[in-house]
Formats: sequence, C-alpha cells, structure tokens
Amino acid sequence: MQKKPITNKVLWIFAVGQLGWSLLSGIISTWLVHLYAGNADLGGTNGIFSSLITQAPILASLTLFGVITAVGRLFDAVTDPLIASWSDRSDFKGGRRIPFMKAVAVPFAAITVAVFCVPVTSSVAFNDTMIFVLLMLFYLFMTIYCTPYNALIAELGDTQQHRINVSTYISFTYIAGFSLATFMPNLAGMLEGVAGSQAASIRLAIGVMCAIAAIAMMIPAFYIKERAYIDSKPAKTPAFRSLAATFRDGQFRRFVYSDVIYFFAVTLFQTGLADFETNLMGISSDKTFLLTVLMTVVSLSLYPVVNKLAPKAGKKKMIIVGFFVYAGVFLITAFSSGAMIGSVHFFGILVAVAAGIPMAILGILPQACVADVSELNTLKTGEDRSGMFFAARTFAMKLGQALSMLVYTSLTVKTLVDGKEVVLESQYRAVAFVAAATCLAGALLFFLYGEKKILSRIRELRAAKEADAAGGEN
Repeated sequence: MQKKPITNKVLWIFAVGQLGWSLLSGIISTWLVHLYAGNADLGGTNGIFSSLITQAPILASLTLFGVITAVGRLFDAVTDPLIASWSDRSDFKGGRRIPFMKAVAVPFAAITVAVFCVPVTSSVAFNDTMIFVLLMLFYLFMTIYCTPYNALIAELGDTQQHRINVSTYISFTYIAGFSLATFMPNLAGMLEGVAGSQAASIRLAIGVMCAIAAIAMMIPAFYIKERAYIDSKPAKTPAFRSLAATFRDGQFRRFVYSDVIYFFAVTLFQTGLADFETNLMGISSDKTFLLTVLMTVVSLSLYPVVNKLAPKAGKKKMIIVGFFVYAGVFLITAFSSGAMIGSVHFFGILVAVAAGIPMAILGILPQACVADVSELNTLKTGEDRSGMFFAARTFAMKLGQALSMLVYTSLTVKTLVDGKEVVLESQYRAVAFVAAATCLAGALLFFLYGEKKILSRIRELRAAKEADAAGGEN
C-alpha cells in the first residue's frame, strides 16, 4: 500500500500536541515550587500554598519536593523503558504511537490540575502524601504520552529537511506552551472575581490552562492517521534488552551526557525564573509574563535562522553555541540586582533577550540529533526502536529535571531571619552560578558528539538500501 506523503501541514498538526504537554510541564516546573515553597511574605503568588505542606528539610538538606523528584526518577527508570518497549512492540489498528496518546491526554491534564488542589486539611502529612502520589501519576502520564509522541519525530521526519522542520515546529509549540504557563498569575487575577479568593482563582486558572492542554494533545491523536503515513512493524527486542542496546550506541551516549545537563540547566531556569525576577530583579509576579513574552518573541524570531542555518553550519556547532550563551544568561542572572519593584528592570530585559537565543537553538536541534541516531540504528539493524531512543532521551530529560529540583530546593532552603523563614538573595545567586557552570560542562561534552560521522553513515546505508531495492526490481 502506497503511503501518503508527509507534508508540513501534517507536521504542524503533530506539533500542536507538544503545545499541550509543554503547557502541563510548564505549569509544574514554573509554579509548583513557587506556589508551595516560595516566600509568602513577598505577597503575590509567592508561597500561597506553603502552609499546606512540610517546609523544613526532610532528609539532610532535601526538602519534600527534592525527595519526591528523587524517588520519581527511580520510578521513571522502570516506567520509561517499559512504555517505550510497549509502544515499539505494539501493533494496534491505529498504529504504534497514536493509541497511547489518545488514551492518556485527558488523564494527563486532569492529574496536573489535581496537583494544585491538595485538600486543605489539618494534616500536613496527609497533604505531603497526596502531593507525592499525584506527582508520581503526573510523571507516569507524561511518559505514556511523550514517549510515543517523541518517537513520531523520527518516523514523520523521513528526510533531513522534514526532521529539522518538525523539530522547529515542535520547538515553536513547546515555547508557546511554556509561555502560556507563565501567564497563570495574570489569568488568575482576571478570574478572582469569579472564584472568590486568590487561592481559588489560581486553581481555576490552572484548570482552564489544563483544559486547553488536553484539547491540544488530542488534536494530533485524532487528526493524524498513523498507518496512512508510516509503514511501521512491531519491534521484537524485549524492553530492558532494547534499553541496553540503545545505551551501547556510543554516539547516543555522548549526546545523552550533554542532554542531561541541558535539561538540568533549563529546568533551573524555568523553576527559578519567577523567583529570580521577583527576588533579585525586583519585578512583581504579575509582570513576569511581560518578560516571558519578550523572551518568546526573541526566540521565535530566531527560528527561521536556526532552521536555515542548521543544515549548513551543522547541528553540533550550533548546540555548543547554545550552551555557551545559556551559561552567559545565568551569569547575568547571578550578578543582577534591582530595587525597582513593580517595574521591568534592565537585568530582566537583558536576561529575556539573551535567553531567547539558546531557547531557539536547544529547543529545535537536539530532537533532530536523536532522530539521526535512531535512523542510523534502524538502517544498521533493520529494527525500528525509535520509541526506545526517545524514551532514553525522555529519561535524560526527567533525570536532568530531578537533579535540578534537588539542587534548587536544597540551595533555597529557607533561613530564619528576624523571626521569619525566608530564602536569601545569595541562595538564588548560588543557583544561577551552578547553572552557568553546568552549561559550560555541557558545551565541552558535546564536542565529543560525531555528527558528521553519523550523517555520512546514514547516506551510505540509504544508498546501499536503494541499490538493493533497485536490483531486486530488475
């Protein structure tokens, strides 16, 4: 059966799903710590739910969220390869990927709302337990949706140009979802008259955003007929054997080392952004969205440049540049200060503009690198295990996020000052310095990635495969 050609329209429909899950991820990464562990004395949305959960370190310097994320990564170490293998080995009528996305889109959005609706009871321990359970479910549902979704990047990216295009489109929708998540306090302010209180308006705003996310995630699940575009066959390799084979790929390991660092740094940026802006730069929480808009505009304006430049300059060189620029962003943040409370400070504008550059580069190109490595493996082995390659990257993402949360919550443990528990400016600056150092390490590690070797080998194997097919027809 002749498969339909993959067009940019199909790739854009696919990219809408990324808007949905990045919005949910953005809500958690941007607002979870800010709402549940921020400085309530600063007003606004800072620490508005902090009285509901344990604030003191639970184990050594680890806070509740630090412990949760550490346990969550152990949970992911099992679920990520299992879901990836299940997807790779499945043979549903609707395809190997789309059925998973259909099944979990709504539960994924619903559980995100639930994370911020912890019952207000007299038992902090009960609330702690509820937060733990809900976040475990959040990460499980993220895996069930994102692992098959990301595998489609390699399968829909049937050519180098389509691969860069789809990476560009999903980067656009990713940053759109993240930017929309930062609008939460503004939307909550609009809804406060309806909700009756600030806490209720925050929960209502998150509910509205999660409903939008659910719709976005369902659009590719219902509009893309996977079997019409992709001729996929179920993989036969068992889950953990497939995972081991994935990490035996030397080039993939080199990529993953730096990718963990990327997600560590970007999560520090997302988690700390509201706190950096409100505590270091003197910007009120309802105005942080303006800086996010500026950052988004800068990043989006660079997308066409990255898309056109990547095939010529090479993905590797551009990713290394992205790491170096991100390091500069964090150094600017570490040294920033301002007393202009309520205004958009100079440092805030500088960080927003500078951050747009690596967001464009690192938002687009790493996915294309994974697709390259996955295609080379498929050509060499004859078995398409793209789900496992992207699951390994998803695990790298979650590992980076977990390490980031551990570092962030450990470095920002509240200190008693004048009878009040607060996070000091020096603690936020320490976070920024750690992020800058890790970005520099990520740049150095990525020098080991052999992009030219991978693309050359792909061309050789494709040519050999086409020659064999032509010989068979004759």
